Amino acid sequence: MKCDVISLDNKTVGSIELDDSIFGMPMRGDLIARAVNWQLAKRRSGTHKTKQRSEIRGTSAKMNKQKGTGRARHGNEKAPQMRGGGVAFGPVVRSHAFKLPKKVRRLALKTALSAKQAAGNLVVIDTAKLKSGKTKDLVQRVSKLGWSSALIIEGTEIDNNFANAASNVIGMNILPTEGANVYDIMRSGTLVLTQDAVSKLVERLK
Repeated sequence: MKCDVISLDNKTVGSIELDDSIFGMPMRGDLIARAVNWQLAKRRSGTHKTKQRSEIRGTSAKMNKQKGTGRARHGNEKAPQMRGGGVAFGPVVRSHAFKLPKKVRRLALKTALSAKQAAGNLVVIDTAKLKSGKTKDLVQRVSKLGWSSALIIEGTEIDNNFANAASNVIGMNILPTEGANVYDIMRSGTLVLTQDAVSKLVERLK
């Protein structure tokens, strides 16, 4: 499929052919959900922790004799049912990460790109470069383009001036092609690809 290529000044400067096997996939919500859950699980710190009965300070002496007192048959002060005792089956420090097959990750990324294309939220620009790193210059151009929330994916290298200007704009993020991921693509309103990024993504996902 063909897509217009625009400049940051919102002028059409050409067109580009988008590969249907990457930008024309059918919507698969299950793949999107699996990829997002996989990404968010890796981000979790997993530092939650409660003390179990082996980690509590307390006597292990039997509180009262087994029979004849009418009291409960307690044997250890550190038992979970006692006040100040250890927590039974509490959370422990662990990693929440799990494995996701590479084929599924690749297919989910294709689906995310295709979903943006189908929704009309995919924009291709010629280049993401600025002569100055001033946020004011970028905001003036973005206001003409109508990007309220945008993820910009550049090729292998990101222009320093553009990155500095975009860092102060709320709702705008910029990533190299290697960092393109399903979560950031789906949470952004507009997906902006440079021509270099399109070729790199095709090369990566073919």
